[in-house]
Amino acid sequence: MTAFRTETDALGSVTLPADCLHGINTARAVTNFPFPGPRLGDEPEFVRAFAAIKQAAARANRDLGVLSQARAHLIDRACEDLAAGTLNAALVVSLLEGSGGTSLNMNVNEVIANQACRLGGVEPGDHARVHPNDHVNRSQSTNDVVPSALQLACAELVTSLLVSLDHLQDVARRRSADFAGVLKLGRTCLQDAQPMTLGQAFSAYSHLFQRCAAHLRAARPALLSLPLGATAIGTGFGAPEGYAVSVYAHLQAITGEPVRQADCLFDAMANADHFVRLAGELSALATGFGKIANDLMLLSSGPSGGLGELRLPAVQAGSSIMPGKINPVIPMAVRQISHIVTGQAVTIAAAAADGMLEINHYEPVMASALFPALRLLDVGARQLADACLAGITPDTDHMRTVLYASSAIATGFSEQLGYARTSQLVRQAEQDGRSFLELAIEEGLIKTSDIEARLKASLGAGGQA
Repeated sequence: MTAFRTETDALGSVTLPADCLHGINTARAVTNFPFPGPRLGDEPEFVRAFAAIKQAAARANRDLGVLSQARAHLIDRACEDLAAGTLNAALVVSLLEGSGGTSLNMNVNEVIANQACRLGGVEPGDHARVHPNDHVNRSQSTNDVVPSALQLACAELVTSLLVSLDHLQDVARRRSADFAGVLKLGRTCLQDAQPMTLGQAFSAYSHLFQRCAAHLRAARPALLSLPLGATAIGTGFGAPEGYAVSVYAHLQAITGEPVRQADCLFDAMANADHFVRLAGELSALATGFGKIANDLMLLSSGPSGGLGELRLPAVQAGSSIMPGKINPVIPMAVRQISHIVTGQAVTIAAAAADGMLEINHYEPVMASALFPALRLLDVGARQLADACLAGITPDTDHMRTVLYASSAIATGFSEQLGYARTSQLVRQAEQDGRSFLELAIEEGLIKTSDIEARLKASLGAGGQA
């Protein structure tokens, strides 16, 4: 038979299973915010960030004599378990909780306290031994803990994204070198424009990825400037003297990151522009992904009824009714990621603008948008690199045929023939229904053997990666 325990506060009593690691505040949050979507325990980076902060706080409080050695040791061990992910099943509060982060923070406090009780040989809920508020949350407020945990979690996710983005950039750079000698028709406004090489087109992709990675790297340090120590509104009221110095020293040792206290705690509590800035960089990367996905879909379209210049890896069947049809599924998926992430950036900006007075109480919705955006781009970068760019093969014969049939090639010969003569040949070729090259060769103005060499010489590297 299941045993139960009852917890009581100023609002009344709640009955819980006796071995349950969360407590009364979490139980109420689950009832009040029954929203679908990720729970706190589904966000491992967020959980690790909370664990590091609570562990650093326990050590600082111990050092300053406001928490006993025995309690600090139990909390420390419980935080190790939390960081390892073994307690995630008890972290059940929705990321979209409406308490400004209090329910998330109390879910963590209660789980750490009850795990500490178990480690100390008493039953969960025996808060005389370790209390969620009095001991686990000592010298802290939801208002400084939740944004600090969100920043640390985002910093970890940015690190992972940067590894994938660097890999994507490396693949694009290698393909640019592979395609350095492949001539193609460049297009503007979907019309014939000028000759170029496929390598030059891919160099644009490589440089975009490199630039986006550089901007993300530049944005990351701001995530390590934390409001921790500000307590409720920035004053540090409720924390002992020397707490900030001690907690940051411990947090640096635990995370291995150069975390520091924000220069102005009132600013750090009231404003969320660093999250907006990060979301902006993610949105810029997402729009870049979307543009490149569109390019790849266009260039691989057909193969008979479209441009048909590139062959993308055939990773799966494209139709349940049309035999042999292959769709550009990786670019299509990347384009959808682009749509999602740009929308999430709008959500983050709106939430940041809705902060009021001394704090922003919409950090939970920022977390619910930032975490999937970072993960989607991370996985999307890997798939774009390994399942698409790495396996692309150009139809060089078809690309050369298209280029040679276009009057766009005339630009490369206008210096030799003169602008007026070249224009006359282009118009004449169009009237005759043949190519500029055919007419120029027929009139002895250009030798067939000179065409490709002349084009490649005139194109040069063109900024190619």
